[in-house]
Amino acid sequence: MPRTPMALLSPADQDRLRALRRMKAVALGALVFMAVVFVVAFAFQARIDWLAYVRAAAEGGMVGALADWFAVTALFRRPLGLPIPHTAIIPSRKDEIGRSLGEFVETNFLAADVVRTKLSSTAIAQRAGEWLRAAPHAERVGNEGAAVAAAVLNALSDDDVRDLITDLAREHLVAPEWGPPAGAWLEKIVEADAHRGAVDLAVDSIQRWLDANAESFTGLVSRRLPSWVPKLAHRFVDDTVYNEAVRFVHAVQADPGHPARLAIDGYLARLADNLQHDPATRAKLENAKSSLFDSPRVGALAAEAWNTAKAGLLTALADPQSGLRRRAVQALQEIGERLTTDAALQHRVDTWVSDAAVFLVDRYRHDIASIITDTVERWDPAETTEKIELMVGRDLQYIRLNGTFVGALAGLAIFAIAHALIPGV
Repeated sequence: MPRTPMALLSPADQDRLRALRRMKAVALGALVFMAVVFVVAFAFQARIDWLAYVRAAAEGGMVGALADWFAVTALFRRPLGLPIPHTAIIPSRKDEIGRSLGEFVETNFLAADVVRTKLSSTAIAQRAGEWLRAAPHAERVGNEGAAVAAAVLNALSDDDVRDLITDLAREHLVAPEWGPPAGAWLEKIVEADAHRGAVDLAVDSIQRWLDANAESFTGLVSRRLPSWVPKLAHRFVDDTVYNEAVRFVHAVQADPGHPARLAIDGYLARLADNLQHDPATRAKLENAKSSLFDSPRVGALAAEAWNTAKAGLLTALADPQSGLRRRAVQALQEIGERLTTDAALQHRVDTWVSDAAVFLVDRYRHDIASIITDTVERWDPAETTEKIELMVGRDLQYIRLNGTFVGALAGLAIFAIAHALIPGV
């Protein structure tokens, strides 16, 4: 009988313990009943002949009950405390049982073909999609995801993140040389005339500025004229400069082959070539790059950007009605809808899950099974006996009960056959 106090057992184990005690009482009651019947039949069989058959049945029942009581008890402890060989099997062979159980699970349950067969017969993606597309479920996943993301953000050290960003920037932005790839990129743009749109945009912007800022040319040139030049000439000079600038811009806009456009094309082509092959140009670019990234202001801006982004994310994650949270829930529902209706996506997800599970089982099945072995080895022998007896002890009591009835029938049959073959027995 388990020695653990009822108060320390889980509700399920308490129910099992009550059921075990009940079945032990029933099995013991059957043995006592057979003993009483045996005594009564033995005492009166000389007067009533048929009581001999009853005595034989009761005698067989007692033998069967006692034999099965011994067998069941020997699994968990030594019957009557006697040091009988091959008794108290579970506590004495606990570690071996744990190893055997672990090997059994590893061989029969954690085999790749078993896992793949089971997963292939289960519509994992479809079931997940049906569950996820329901709004309450998507909100639940979104809430849990937001809590995890907020916990991760709060756990991150701002200094560590800034250092990481700095290290990544230096490794992937500052350390590589910019000249050759930038030159190759610019060369391809010029060859494909992809820069023409940018030139057109710049010319159009200049034209709009000129139209809106004619007064900016007042005094632009005339203030440099000698003082004896009449004021009217000043106005004429400024208007002439402005009008020439407007005409020039209009000419550039209207003529795709304008010399100014050709000059820009030539400049960009030379710049692309110099960035790839001219050490002086490449050195200037590298110096400018280093000065930019080494500037304290840039570092401060990076830190400020991280702090602002982190604060914004935490605020959005904490508010169930924030745009981020609502969009996350909608995205989860959309994923669930696709998993439910898109057969091709279902196949890809099911295949990925099966492959991942098989990979994990093949790689770690021994480690997974060793959890059983290690856990059983850590158990106290008495605790192990109690746990196993609580799980299977009630069913084992049926063995005692069945042994009582089977023994009674066997005793009756043996006595009847012997009495028939050997009259007078």
